Amino acid sequence: MWTGEDGNSLFEEGTVELNSVARGDDQSPIIGVKELTFRETVSGGSWDWHKDPVPRYVITLSGTLEFETKDGSKFIINPGDILLAQDNTGTGHKWRLIGDDPWRRAYVVYQEGTDLCFTPTKK
Repeated sequence: MWTGEDGNSLFEEGTVELNSVARGDDQSPIIGVKELTFRETVSGGSWDWHKDPVPRYVITLSGTLEFETKDGSKFIINPGDILLAQDNTGTGHKWRLIGDDPWRRAYVVYQEGTDLCFTPTKK
């Protein structure tokens, strides 16, 4: 999710770049991390229009959310999804929890100049 030229938040689905490593595993390139925090919001939670304070990854550990941008576009975040939150200016976005689970997430602020390993999904 990022801020477009018109000041509105936009989103695009994609994947984290993974490469083959030892034992047949796949792994992303090393991502320089500046800060890591964990947060939990009880079920039924929501947050009206806001911007992300800093560019960061938001990794959902539990809970399902509906995000919305000012143009009315909506998308769902599920456990295991990674949101690359870069809409730090403009109109921002809002979200609400769907279902009975709390939203547990990790906020990962990456170092400036880090390769973000994001590949947009071709439509």
